[in-house]
Amino acid sequence: MLSQFGIILLFILAAFAFIAVVLFIARLLRPNKPNVEKNSTYESGEEPVGNANVQFNIRFYVIALVFVLFDVELVFLFPWATVFGQERLIRETGGMWGWFALAEVILFVVVLALGLAYVWAKGYLNWVKPQPKIPTLETKVPPQLYQQVNDRYKR
Repeated sequence: MLSQFGIILLFILAAFAFIAVVLFIARLLRPNKPNVEKNSTYESGEEPVGNANVQFNIRFYVIALVFVLFDVELVFLFPWATVFGQERLIRETGGMWGWFALAEVILFVVVLALGLAYVWAKGYLNWVKPQPKIPTLETKVPPQLYQQVNDRYKR
């Protein structure tokens, strides 16, 4: 007789075996005709230009990490709000559950606010705006010639 953990282990082993069998059958059935076009790399349907080892601004990664951090942390507030709104838990615990849950979420939000203040104070949320480059016309054509062409087409 298997214990509860043994049954779970059997389900896990069966899942891995099922995945292995499906991948093996797919390998047998799929066509395998590699060529230069199929083996070339591409980005969003565009032909690659230049070296793939281009250095990106580190701010992309920092902003992405900060977003993921606060996004994931805020997901934890939704289950708390649903449990906190249940009056049955507050009545059964004599009101202590409500105060404990409220103090817990206030501490949670304070830690999030401190993290946001730290990121803000370090300047990680400041984005460097690109300076527009105004093209300059460096040519050997005399300006009078441009004026003559403009006058001719102005009529």
